Amino acid sequence: MKHRRRWLIAGGVLLLGLIIASPGRPFASVPYSTVVTDSEGQLLGARIASDGQWRFPPSDTIPARFKTALLQFEDRHFYYHPGVDPFALVRALAGNLKAGHVTSGGSTITMQVIRLSRGRERTIMQKCIESLQAVLLECRYSKKRILGMYCAHAPFGGNVVGLEAAAWRYFGRPAAELSWGEAATLAVLPNSPASIHPGKNRDKLLAKRNRLLRRLCDKGFLSEESCALAMEEPLPDAPLPLPSHAAHFVASAPEGVLTRSSLKLDLQTKAEEIARRQSDELARNGIADLSIIILDNKTGLPVAWCGNASPERKRPGAQVDIASSPRSTGSILKPFLFCAALQEGLILPGTLLKDTPVSLNGFSPQNFDQKFYGAVPASKALSRSLNVPAVHLLREYGVPRFHTLLRNAGLTTLTKDASWYGLSLILGGAEATLKEITGLYCSLVRSYTGAIDFPINDKVAIWYTFEALKDVNRPDELDWHLLPSLRKAAWKTGTSYGFRDAWAVGMTPDYTVGVWAGNAEGQGVPGLTGASTAGPVLFDVFNMLPASPEWFDEPDGGIFAEVCPESGHLRGPDCPSGTEMLLPAAALESEPCPYHDGGVFVLPPAMEWYYRQYHPEYTVPKTEKKQMEFIYPENGSMLTIPRQLNGEVEGIAFQLAVRDASGPVWWHMDGEYVGETRFMHSLRLLPGPGRHTIVAVDPEGSTASVQFTVTDN
Repeated sequence: MKHRRRWLIAGGVLLLGLIIASPGRPFASVPYSTVVTDSEGQLLGARIASDGQWRFPPSDTIPARFKTALLQFEDRHFYYHPGVDPFALVRALAGNLKAGHVTSGGSTITMQVIRLSRGRERTIMQKCIESLQAVLLECRYSKKRILGMYCAHAPFGGNVVGLEAAAWRYFGRPAAELSWGEAATLAVLPNSPASIHPGKNRDKLLAKRNRLLRRLCDKGFLSEESCALAMEEPLPDAPLPLPSHAAHFVASAPEGVLTRSSLKLDLQTKAEEIARRQSDELARNGIADLSIIILDNKTGLPVAWCGNASPERKRPGAQVDIASSPRSTGSILKPFLFCAALQEGLILPGTLLKDTPVSLNGFSPQNFDQKFYGAVPASKALSRSLNVPAVHLLREYGVPRFHTLLRNAGLTTLTKDASWYGLSLILGGAEATLKEITGLYCSLVRSYTGAIDFPINDKVAIWYTFEALKDVNRPDELDWHLLPSLRKAAWKTGTSYGFRDAWAVGMTPDYTVGVWAGNAEGQGVPGLTGASTAGPVLFDVFNMLPASPEWFDEPDGGIFAEVCPESGHLRGPDCPSGTEMLLPAAALESEPCPYHDGGVFVLPPAMEWYYRQYHPEYTVPKTEKKQMEFIYPENGSMLTIPRQLNGEVEGIAFQLAVRDASGPVWWHMDGEYVGETRFMHSLRLLPGPGRHTIVAVDPEGSTASVQFTVTDN
């Protein structure tokens, strides 16, 4: 009974000792550097660990040359001992006695893993604990895992920890690409990193490395010639800076882990060079910041990400990741309104959109060139990025409907109710990030190819959008037809109010490219436009990218129907001719041509007044249709009385379109006569606050009227 109790006590003590001595999970609380590679595993950049060490996350792969050099130097019996090598301990003891001081500790790699993870003083007692824990560690983990722990946590001098960090800091390349001389150098460094590293005691380090190379040669791991060449390799100098590509992308990566991104180092490098060159040039004109994103249309993921060009150029906002920063959208959302309206049968590709003055609750949009064209085919209005037709179209489509579409499509920055944005939503009244805007355009391509479900999914509607965006040309732009090197692409530019944001986004079958230029702090620059500033950068990027072999395949599905060639609407009963076109499925729900009267093309007076200035072929028809129409204001407008700079009230200029402009027109406001006009039918009036009605009458008895409300200043 007593013997049994003694055995139980002894077993309990042993078990307690094993529990106390258990190494647990080594390095569980060690912080690691944030490391980001491209899609092929090539290093893009890294951030130092929270404890100030360059310590890359552990890897499952150990390069063969380093592994061979390390085992020959540190632990030749690594695969045969249980964590402690008795022969090495005896050999170390004999060597120490012979030398009269400690020259070798006889520690195995497993014991060194324990010591590195515990960080205790090196005493006889600690050595015994390390030996026991080393045996226990071998029971829990494979030799490969233990070797990986050592490679990831061994000190290599200074604040460099682990093989991969050392390979990059000392040789500027991954450990897998190290030569025999480089592998041997790193194999001997952890043996005495505080006193022997590339920054000092170079003769001792060189001697140690060459002794190891000679041993490797004697053991048959490399030839005499390879050994001689390896010994001729110079030692590294001071630690090298790590690669720093996609700096803003790396900064946003998960902390302390290795992230294998979708970026491609070759495209990233070329994009950064374009961004640097173009941004340095733009900076001379007060445009400090530039961002570029390239998305792969097959995956929808980025292959290049320049959050802000030239981050090393000292300036406010240099560290801002513009690609992820909300900016005013300008005209960049117009293609989605055009495409959605096509998809739902609200318009056809050539439907004439109204381009006449409009004022709604104080919102009076203007085209970039300050002109009105009366009526413009929808596709031309898009390719020329005309503002007024876009506002008229959004008014018809519905702001809440478009707001919902954009949010469902992926715009997370539309945080306010649709009524808050109003019609300005289509002209820069909202904010979005370059990341999400480029993603929207990429999704349009991917929806066309059937890769994803997207709110806009009618292939015919998307096709006509691409076709319109291939022909981009507007008064503030250089003519892209003069650029023979430009790849075939569908693209759109945008400029925000105050010349603060310049956008350019383009699509080929393979890639979608987004560019933003401006100042991160928001100050505007006269002359900053999407076409002149961001557009040339877009061209540079497309010319750098691999060429797409073909354009988009022609769409399937849809319907064929006759379209009036003059109005772009479905052919009506009075249209003299029609052209058969492939149209979106919902096109049959669109309005038939409203502009033919007895076979004669007749526009409403307000549209006609502007239209005929740019279309000399248009003749003023004799018709019984409306003879007069108010150009400004629109019926139901909310107006404020404008003031001059000196504060004087100048009144409101009311404009009237009259087919027979030579005759007199008599004006009445709220039933009282207020004036007569001839030829130029514009009258400046000063109505008081409240609701008013103006009626215009010509000698034939034709009338036009408009109701409006004047608000207090």
